[in-house]
Amino acid sequence: MKIGLVWGYWTAQPPEQLVELTQAAENAGFDAVWSAESWGSDAFSPLVWLAAHTKTIQLGTGVVQIAARTPTATAMHAMTLDHLSNGRVILGLGVSGPQVVEGWYGRPSKMPLARTREYVEVIRQAMRREDHLTFDGQHYPLPYTGEGSEGLGKALKIMTHPLRSEIPIFIGAEGPKNVAQTAEIADGWLPLYYSPFRPEVYADQIAHANDGFEIAVNLTVKITDNVEEALWQTRASLGFYIGGMGAKGQNYHTKLMARMGFEEEAYKVQELFFDGKRDEAIAAVPMEFADEISLVGPADRIAERLEEWRKSPVTMINVSTRDPEEMKVLADLIKG
Repeated sequence: MKIGLVWGYWTAQPPEQLVELTQAAENAGFDAVWSAESWGSDAFSPLVWLAAHTKTIQLGTGVVQIAARTPTATAMHAMTLDHLSNGRVILGLGVSGPQVVEGWYGRPSKMPLARTREYVEVIRQAMRREDHLTFDGQHYPLPYTGEGSEGLGKALKIMTHPLRSEIPIFIGAEGPKNVAQTAEIADGWLPLYYSPFRPEVYADQIAHANDGFEIAVNLTVKITDNVEEALWQTRASLGFYIGGMGAKGQNYHTKLMARMGFEEEAYKVQELFFDGKRDEAIAAVPMEFADEISLVGPADRIAERLEEWRKSPVTMINVSTRDPEEMKVLADLIKG
């Protein structure tokens, strides 16, 4: 089992001690550090800064939103960072929801699976640099000859030779079809929620994944004597994502919780959130569900529950601790 450090996306201000704590994680034996984006900070820039101040830790985007950049622009970002970091990039991609795709990026949100498949294929072709890049796609045709085209587009080959022609691509996916496609076209999967106690939820979708396929899961991991208090962070996050990250009838997170065996509770959380009762929505998140997708409690409880994770197909547990001493303890626990 590997361990990663999650920085996520920035909120109102940049996080404190970004470099110092990432260096502490690297020294503790962490395998990766992850940066994200929503509609504020971008995912790549913090990793460039961290690449300059670290030596071995992998640098993952968890995730880059595909509506934010063309696939060739993302290939350029990944290739540049891979050179600067001496081959440490994990390119995590995700579609995001229609509220962000259409509301922030001003791009169409329909057909997310087809867009993702094309996006990944264009990146792979660009990085392999086998020929001038052409792509007969519905969403990312190259050269572009559609509406507004002057008909002067020229097939090009990425000018800078990539350090690696096969940068690992992980995809953030939730729906069954999206997860199945991820297992087919990607090198790894970034689930939003995964429970080792309910492996049947995704067993069919990942059954035919390629050899070496990785699953990296973000978890609340906290050593504490107060399990209920520690799970409040997870329940608060669940309340926001399940209740507010999307519209009624079109919230991937709500549907995911329902598929994981908590359908009645999921829609109750969403209803309370939309009624403006946010505290009640959080309180309605079942403790059992929060506990299954977290690792909290005394060290011996965490070690015991870790055995279920070791039996699962998960290959990396990502944590958001900001305590260097806790990093050492968690690295020892998780990496065994």
